[in-house]
Amino acid sequence: MIVFGWAVFLASRSLGQGLLLTLEEHIAHLLGTTGATTTMGNSCICRDDSGAEDSVDTHQQQAENSTVPTADSRSQLRDPVRPPRRGRGPHEPRRKKQNVDGLVLDTLAVIRTLVDNDQEPPYSMITLHEMAETDEGWLDVVQSLIRVIPLEDPLGPAVITLLLDECPLPTKDALQKLTEILNLNGEVACQDSGHPAKHRNTSAVLGCLAEKLAGPASIGLLSPGILEYLLQCLKLQSHPTVMLFALIALEKFAQTSENKLTISESSISDRLVTLELWADDPDYLKRQVGFCAQWSLDNLFLKEGRQLTYEKVDLNNIRAMLNSNDVSEYLKISPHGLEEGYGIGDDEYSCAYDGCRQLIWYNARSKPHVHPCWKEGDTVGFLLDLNEKQMIFFLNGNQLPPEKQVFSSTVSGFFAAASFMSYQQCEFNFGARPFKYPPSMKFSTFNDYAFLTAEEKIILPRHRRLALLKQVSIRENCCSLCCDEVADTQLKPCGHSDLCMDCALQLETCPLCRKEIVSRIRQISHIS
Repeated sequence: MIVFGWAVFLASRSLGQGLLLTLEEHIAHLLGTTGATTTMGNSCICRDDSGAEDSVDTHQQQAENSTVPTADSRSQLRDPVRPPRRGRGPHEPRRKKQNVDGLVLDTLAVIRTLVDNDQEPPYSMITLHEMAETDEGWLDVVQSLIRVIPLEDPLGPAVITLLLDECPLPTKDALQKLTEILNLNGEVACQDSGHPAKHRNTSAVLGCLAEKLAGPASIGLLSPGILEYLLQCLKLQSHPTVMLFALIALEKFAQTSENKLTISESSISDRLVTLELWADDPDYLKRQVGFCAQWSLDNLFLKEGRQLTYEKVDLNNIRAMLNSNDVSEYLKISPHGLEEGYGIGDDEYSCAYDGCRQLIWYNARSKPHVHPCWKEGDTVGFLLDLNEKQMIFFLNGNQLPPEKQVFSSTVSGFFAAASFMSYQQCEFNFGARPFKYPPSMKFSTFNDYAFLTAEEKIILPRHRRLALLKQVSIRENCCSLCCDEVADTQLKPCGHSDLCMDCALQLETCPLCRKEIVSRIRQISHIS
């Protein structure tokens, strides 16, 4: 059997370490949370000096960093001009403060070249983290992230998230000082409309802080001025990228219930209803905004009288879709089950196409391929030939040489998978509609042979899914892991007996006390 599928990319965002059987996939810088599969990849670098307020030295560094790495340099384990990573002892003086903008741009440039899962962080990132250990240093780093990361660099928002996640939590004083420095309000959102990078980066920083802090600190951060700023960024005159990241920031603030109520009372749903009309827009960036607005209306900021999307979407011709029951809680899947926005190739059972770093991944190792770096609107296809035991990747109809190494480990049980970073979106085509670049040979699709019941096709909004889960009753004597089978097995030597034998056989240590499991004893009296 020869199975074929495609992936169409909506914006220049990486699928991390690539695709395995991803079908008609649209990538874009959406969602704003963590990846969905095994590893996280990186995106391409597009240098832009327009947003940087930096020294002459920094501009020189930026020009040097804009050079596209060669195949050899992509595999280097460390930035060769930097010393190796070195810990700082308790009495060792802090490293000399360097130009923060230059360090941020260095990090942005080197991230794309990291291809080894065990590589240490680049020197520039380590230095930034050390700087951020003080309030003054943390404020310098945050302001630099807002100031110098260019709009056109697809990896920029992910680097903002990466750096802020790894920095120490800011103190209350630092947050207050940042609020004063930014001085955000609706009027500020209208300023510098011709230079949207600042607003995109500001929204990305706010969203990351809202998620990182949560609770009372997140409530304190969402001041009336910041709320007004983010809502103003949703107006149609804003750049679509600014709109997208402002909406993501509001979503993250809404993870705290008090913030969610405050945002809902601002009549945000009225603005989202207008943006939802972009969900099928031919402009990829507007389409991202429309998808995100529709998801928010279905899951977060409900509007009275509006019909939920899953209740009206046409699923008649769809017989294969994404698995909505076994994914990251942060992953957004559309009601038709073919669109999502959040690695593959980490073992001998998978092979992955990385269109950003131009690599093929297998068994945690990579090799270069000859396709150009993918961009928005590109179509990635995948052909699985079980007769010849080979798989072929395509970019806009141009194929690479066949990959056969996976078949030395497995010959059946293949499935479609994709790896994502934050702020990405894609749409899959499992064969429910014609392919843009069909291959010349005869082929079948997942949609030709798959079958889904009407219930299996339904992708419920989160609030309805949670309501159903609350109605599920669990037997008192069920396994604490699977909740399906009877807890009939005792672990030795600890004696805990809250598991079924199937689950116990998959464990090496007790999930309750972490003691090593020497033996498992089925308790006959518990068998019904």
